[in-house]
Amino acid sequence: MRSNLYVKFIILYIIFGFLSLFTTATLGSHLIFKSIERNDTSALYREASILASDYLPDYFTEDMSASDTRILLKNVNTYLDADLWLTDTEGKVLLTVTTGSLGTVPSQIRNFDPAESGNDQYLSGTYHGYFDEDVVTIITPVTKGFSTNGYLLLHKPLSVYDARHHSVMNAVYITLLAIYVLSFVLFLGIHFFIYMPLRKITEAAKQYASGNLEYEIPVYFQDEIGYLSASLNYMASHLKDMEDYQKKFVANVSHDFRSPLTSIKGYVEAMADGTIPPELQGKYLNIILFETERLTDLTRDLLTLNEFDTKDLLLNKESFDIHEVIKNVAASFEGTCTKRKISIELLLASQILNVHADRRKIQQVLYNLLDNAIKFSNPNSSVTVETTERGEKVFVSVRDYGIGIPKEDLNRIWERFYKSDLSRGKDKKGTGLGLAIVKEIIQAHNENINVISTEGVGTEFIFSLPRT
Repeated sequence: MRSNLYVKFIILYIIFGFLSLFTTATLGSHLIFKSIERNDTSALYREASILASDYLPDYFTEDMSASDTRILLKNVNTYLDADLWLTDTEGKVLLTVTTGSLGTVPSQIRNFDPAESGNDQYLSGTYHGYFDEDVVTIITPVTKGFSTNGYLLLHKPLSVYDARHHSVMNAVYITLLAIYVLSFVLFLGIHFFIYMPLRKITEAAKQYASGNLEYEIPVYFQDEIGYLSASLNYMASHLKDMEDYQKKFVANVSHDFRSPLTSIKGYVEAMADGTIPPELQGKYLNIILFETERLTDLTRDLLTLNEFDTKDLLLNKESFDIHEVIKNVAASFEGTCTKRKISIELLLASQILNVHADRRKIQQVLYNLLDNAIKFSNPNSSVTVETTERGEKVFVSVRDYGIGIPKEDLNRIWERFYKSDLSRGKDKKGTGLGLAIVKEIIQAHNENINVISTEGVGTEFIFSLPRT
């Protein structure tokens, strides 16, 4: 990027300066000179017209003497800084007032044509070769009534305009230099505020592509580039978290699969080589069956979570009686509750309470919550399932009076494979995925689930569903 974009900026800046100078020195200079010439000749033409129409006709009618006319022309010569020729209608020069440095004054103008300027107010050149340098020539008729008595010719050297032209061009060049300096400041601004941040963003992209997700782009301004940098930093942080989560996920899955597989392999080998006698094999076969069920549960939970991760989960929403589902799920734990002397108390808001949701998924939520509640309840205790109606929502509560969840673990119970230290001693078969599945299902319904727990007192999970 440095060898391309940066060099392009410099080349474009140099080209811009060169083209600006070239355009000003050629086209700009020509236009300014022509503008000065056009404005001055217009003023000369107005003065010549006034002189020819108001004063000089008196010379031809002899109301003004030749000496008075010469004095008049001399004053005009001083004022306009131009040579004046007064001629008759045939081009014979009658009176002249000159600066004495432009050229020779003829007695008769060769090929005199008062209309040779055409539609223009003036002529440019040496005027029939009488001048040593280019001059501006203005020809105005001296009229009296409806007749033309003669012509007044004004000649002014073009070199007079050069000084004014150079003065204006010097101001233009100074202005151009100032603009070029200001454009350099703009170039520096682009360099520091656009190019340098883009370099850092490019470097960050290279670092991320090479796997260095800890590289952070400094953000100094709250503009579009700053927003882009902050977004890339957030993306890198998110990718790093995902990478760490992936490593942790693989490690947890590997551990949870390895433990039962190692146990199964060990007992099978022991039975195969006779280490475990036939009369004790039934006991160890039950252990193998227990570990197999753990693997089955883990595989099923992973497949369920994969439905959410791949966005392939399709909810089959329908209207059903949530109380019926609660009763059926509670009945499935009758054997476990009887064995542990735990009772399930149902506090239902009404006889029938319809909700709009995926029946099978909500049944899974209730099963996981009740399974946890029973698992972490003390013997001879109870688990309460309660429903309440609030507006268009139905709230379902599953509450136990067991070991509770430590305060520092409350925010982590939804993480996959996470188990608190208190639950590890009781949850031998658990995969640590049950609550993660519960939260994914409830969020897929665009609803919420909350937990209230006190260590040593009990835990309550409350989730909402839309009422039909």
